[in-house]
Amino acid sequence: MTSDSAQPTAHKGDAPSSRPRRALIRAITASVLVTALVVGAVAFSIGRLSTIADAVPDATSAEAGFARDMQVHHDQGVELAMIIRDRTDDAPVRLLGYDIATTQARQSGQMAGWLTVWGLPQFAPEPSMTWMTRPTLAGEAHGASHTAASAAAHVAGEPMPGLATAEQIAALTAASGVEAERQFLVIMIAHHRGAIEMAQAVLDRSTNTTVLALARSVVASQQSEIDLMTGMLAARS
Repeated sequence: MTSDSAQPTAHKGDAPSSRPRRALIRAITASVLVTALVVGAVAFSIGRLSTIADAVPDATSAEAGFARDMQVHHDQGVELAMIIRDRTDDAPVRLLGYDIATTQARQSGQMAGWLTVWGLPQFAPEPSMTWMTRPTLAGEAHGASHTAASAAAHVAGEPMPGLATAEQIAALTAASGVEAERQFLVIMIAHHRGAIEMAQAVLDRSTNTTVLALARSVVASQQSEIDLMTGMLAARS
């Protein structure tokens, strides 16, 4: 884990609508995302040399859909993580927020890099999550595979699995201290579960080695963080 000691000190009493704070969050997020995009594109280009047998995905492929939609999902994760770091003085929660923000920003940049290398547009030519409604490699459709058997079938264009609502974000922003920590943990556990659902969906629909490696990493790391956050939430009940 990256040390949290060098990060700015949070002030719980600040008004949640503080413009300087929001500007700082946007600046930090943008900076991390730009760096991640560059690193991701370079890393992916190098990786292609060892995975040259992989076909280049097309604009409506599962790989392209996952890359676009998971960027949106991860970017909200960064936003939520930066909010909680500004609403609590609890060191473990602030460190968790920092780790989530940096990890998900880096992965978001990596996926943007994939689309650049594949020569595909960053914006989808069809509604979000459409790729999740298509059959898996085993021929199963609409989330019927073993990895998503218990999940409701997703409808193209509807909110992505686990995304926080505007109301949840507003409530989190207005909270502070332990109450903010509880809200964040509840929201982020659901957010991580949604990301795992999306990662498992692309695992069922792709043979691209680069995409599969990241998807497996998302499943493993976010499940680990769910376990951690579940314990943290129980301690605050």
